[in-house]
Amino acid sequence: MSYDVIVIGSGPGGYSAAIRAGQYGLKTALIEKWPKLGGTCLHVGCIPTKSLLHTAEVWEYFRHSDDQGIACENPRLNYPRVLQRKDKIVSTHANGIELLMRKNKVQVIKGHGRLKGRGQVEVTGESGTQVIDGKHIILATGSEARMIPGVEPDAPRIVTNVEILKAEAPPRKLLVIGAGAVGVEFASIFKRFGSEVIVFEMLPRLVPVEDEDVSKELERQFKKGGIQCETGAKVLEVQKTDVGVRLQVQLSTGKVESFEGDMLLVAVGRKPNTDDAGIQNTRIELDRGFVKVDSMQRTAEPGVYAIGDIVAGTPQLAHVATMEGMVAVGHIAGKPVKPINKLRIPGATYTEPGIGSVGLTEKQAREQGYQVKVGKFPFMGNSKASILGSHGGFVKVVADMKYGEILGVHIIGPHAYELIAEAVAAMEAEATVETMMATIHAHPTLYEAVGEAFNSVYGLAINA
Repeated sequence: MSYDVIVIGSGPGGYSAAIRAGQYGLKTALIEKWPKLGGTCLHVGCIPTKSLLHTAEVWEYFRHSDDQGIACENPRLNYPRVLQRKDKIVSTHANGIELLMRKNKVQVIKGHGRLKGRGQVEVTGESGTQVIDGKHIILATGSEARMIPGVEPDAPRIVTNVEILKAEAPPRKLLVIGAGAVGVEFASIFKRFGSEVIVFEMLPRLVPVEDEDVSKELERQFKKGGIQCETGAKVLEVQKTDVGVRLQVQLSTGKVESFEGDMLLVAVGRKPNTDDAGIQNTRIELDRGFVKVDSMQRTAEPGVYAIGDIVAGTPQLAHVATMEGMVAVGHIAGKPVKPINKLRIPGATYTEPGIGSVGLTEKQAREQGYQVKVGKFPFMGNSKASILGSHGGFVKVVADMKYGEILGVHIIGPHAYELIAEAVAAMEAEATVETMMATIHAHPTLYEAVGEAFNSVYGLAINA
């Protein structure tokens, strides 16, 4: 069987690329080794995690319903029902992807796809092995949790993002190694579900890819909410006990202390799934396991493209994978496409308070030689934040003093991961600070705080 496009992997990047190829009238096959389409993001990543985060937010409202003037005596958390809701959401969307494949005439092939070279893909499934031909191949095999050397998942004591989603109940005490997005999101979830939580991060601050002010505010809010944060901490040893796990940790002071919990979440990053993809049969070049691509997502193997978490040099985010898929398929179909601009990629972390960011941090902008001017507006001055009872955090705009160019926007506060959209659109449109100052923001809304932050660049914020 021969196809115009073969996509290996059905995560957000892969299935979106397959759909777009179908929309362009290309004969397309989508290969997936898991029973259901959707990849890590849908089944054990973005979607189930955010379902739990939403439930945790609702649970928090019930626990503090008196603040809203609502009498709610003895609320109870039915955690098995929480998991059922999560699973239903995942199943609904997985079935939806199957429908989209049929709608766009994409042939779904179940099995493990490996590159054979010369435009061929070997697929090994329950019915045996077959080889299919493709004029173009898009490798979208995703990533998996990276583990600490010598430590392997052993649920329910030692878990990754996969196993923790299957936990039958919130742990009494959760230890988290790694304060990137995965680590801090699960810390935020289970603290609100009643777990005692300690987060260990080897680097000097939480969410180290974010602006330093955002990291400081998240740690302040976490500590205020009862989450213990140990930054500059090196985990020396992980020991399983009869009832959980014990860590030996060298703290930032140099002192070594022992910490015990009934569950350990390892969230130290993700490794690309390229080991069993048939890379050795091609000219594809790797960088520490990641695939090198050009601006059109082409690899060094003619006709083979790569997108998503396996790509070197771009963040491992679902929306990045999707856009890379659009670039690859557009190039294949001969359509006009724009390559990924790394400075226009939004980051979103669904903690409480939430985080949204795009562009350069203040430190990066100064290091690149810009004359930086910063505007900062606290949510304390925003009326909608008061209505929501969520005053923590701020909007920070990093701008070029000379031309008013928006270099970066960093938000920590209520629904920050939604609010960042305005900043992304503004930067993509090359709007200036002055443009955004003249943009009318509806009242009362959270995104008024974004407008105020742009005004603040020139010291003209009204409510601060």
